[in-house]
Amino acid sequence: MDLFSNVFIDTFIPRSLQESPTYFVGQIPEYSPYKYTNTLTIFLQDCSQDYVVKNYFSYYLFRISAAMGQEVFYITFLPFTYWIINAHVAQRLIIMWSVVMYIGQVMKDLLKWPRPRSPPVVKLEKKTNAEYGMPSTHAMAATAISFTFVSVTANQYKYPLELGLLGAFLFSSLVGLSRIYTGMHTVLDVIVGSLISLFLTAVSSPTWDIVEHFMLTSPFCPAFCIIVPLFLCYNYPKLDYYSPTRADTTTILGASAGAIIGFWANNHFGSNAASKGVIYSVSSITSEIILLVLAKFIVGIGVLMITRQFARTIVRKSLCSWHKVSNSDVVAMRQTKIEVPYKFITYSSIGLSATMFVPLLYTFFGLN
Repeated sequence: MDLFSNVFIDTFIPRSLQESPTYFVGQIPEYSPYKYTNTLTIFLQDCSQDYVVKNYFSYYLFRISAAMGQEVFYITFLPFTYWIINAHVAQRLIIMWSVVMYIGQVMKDLLKWPRPRSPPVVKLEKKTNAEYGMPSTHAMAATAISFTFVSVTANQYKYPLELGLLGAFLFSSLVGLSRIYTGMHTVLDVIVGSLISLFLTAVSSPTWDIVEHFMLTSPFCPAFCIIVPLFLCYNYPKLDYYSPTRADTTTILGASAGAIIGFWANNHFGSNAASKGVIYSVSSITSEIILLVLAKFIVGIGVLMITRQFARTIVRKSLCSWHKVSNSDVVAMRQTKIEVPYKFITYSSIGLSATMFVPLLYTFFGLN
């Protein structure tokens, strides 16, 4: 090891861990996110350790909070804001979500900071373990979504701003703490991710009206929403091993592109146009409102699940047939020429369904 590596190890890694043969190895596995180009080769052991839950309240609180930064949350909450609240709120949330997540994902693969070592931490998730850790994109997304939500709704709904800011702080804090609890990030990862997100939200806020006007009125919007995200996905930073970050980034940009095209089409054809500048009072919650919200949510999520399954099947088979590979070939499916269009088309279909076809179903079933 060189001088930098020795200083780094002596400074940041306890002596007891340095002497353990399970931490420092001469060769890093092919698909490890810790395959450095310098001489510092710290190997993170497999995260599948046994563990005992001593506090079930904390365990379930942080596991549920961690889910708020994953696909299951975005595919439900973001469409929910469009179906139940209003289009203007959903538009700004989706724009900020896609911008913040893309920047965060790219920063991960450029900085190449490893996730916390295991042990001593116990990793409760396996899916994202192949990614780098700095910054925490869960913390970035949670911070951007929560504070953007308050910023937009505070101008449209009459409710105490302090209550909204408190809710945003609690939400983003829970998601950030959950990433530490599950062993996926350090405190520094979470803090840096949150600060970057707050900075991006504050800097981009003055441009929201301009971006939204282009998004809703420009005839070039659909082409822009397809060409630019695909360009970013195909030119995503390349690594020496396979990482799911490119696939996740393509998923996010694809879903956002489909949703924005839906916003544009709705604005031009007069369906669910954004209600910008209108001040609403928060209605009292009645049984009729609860039933209506549940009905709209169930119908909407049902459509998205069907769209997701149908698009995944058709697109996967079509791409594999075109490139003459088996659709069960995992290595082939990770190739850029297959993975990017597969993810982009699938999730842009979901975004388009959420913003165009679901509202049409609401009208058909009288749920508006």
